[in-house]
Amino acid sequence: MATKSRESIYGASVRAAAEQAAEARKTADRLACEAWNKRMLGFQGPAQPSPALGDALNAGFLYLEVKCLGCSTHQTVPLNIVRRPKATPIHELERYMRCKDCSRLQGRPYKRSHLIALRAAKISANDPASTWWPGERD
Repeated sequence: MATKSRESIYGASVRAAAEQAAEARKTADRLACEAWNKRMLGFQGPAQPSPALGDALNAGFLYLEVKCLGCSTHQTVPLNIVRRPKATPIHELERYMRCKDCSRLQGRPYKRSHLIALRAAKISANDPASTWWPGERD
């Protein structure tokens, strides 16, 4: 008499629970990123506490918008190329953001940049409002 394996008995419920947990993490990460964005856009800070780099990527926010303090240009930085651990908070990236255009034009050391918000898509110079994160234009 053969017995059923644990995989056939519990496998489906374990996979379903893992899928629910992954979806819950993604929802929690998205809500944390949206709350940080609203705080940054509404009050211009404070930048800390902020979601972690891995949380932003998990929620679908692939870009960080920064503003140069010298020339006031806005640029997006892809978060998937940042060479930091995924547990690094987003606000800690501010010290590494520099504007190369300001430095080349004015011959000064690199100007610092200010964090604006997390974005799902890259900024377009033709239509910057069309690339905002989901749910903002509702």
